[in-house]
Amino acid sequence: MSQPSTGPIVERVDARHRYEILVDGERAGLAAYRDRGEQRVFHHTEVGDAFAGQGLAALLVQRALADARDSGKRVVPVCSYVAKFLERHDEFADIADPVTPDILRWLEAERD
Repeated sequence: MSQPSTGPIVERVDARHRYEILVDGERAGLAAYRDRGEQRVFHHTEVGDAFAGQGLAALLVQRALADARDSGKRVVPVCSYVAKFLERHDEFADIADPVTPDILRWLEAERD
């Protein structure tokens, strides 16, 4: 008899600057970020093709934003998925900062 699924788990992996969503122990997707002072700059979100259409990206981003809030961070949605999520979920509006040219320059330098 197989064990029932426990549902997706979202973990922050600080060493890799990302949140990962796991389904039955397998990484299904990630939301990459860099911290800039009091801001958590989200720059990329992806979910593997095998896990598409299950609402995992939304769950991943929701939990990542909640964790950022709990950590005292503000969020900057460079990632288009995170930006669209924030447009639809005003419960995070109080911690969202706009993307500025300064942040984009900083992020580019961080990724080099």
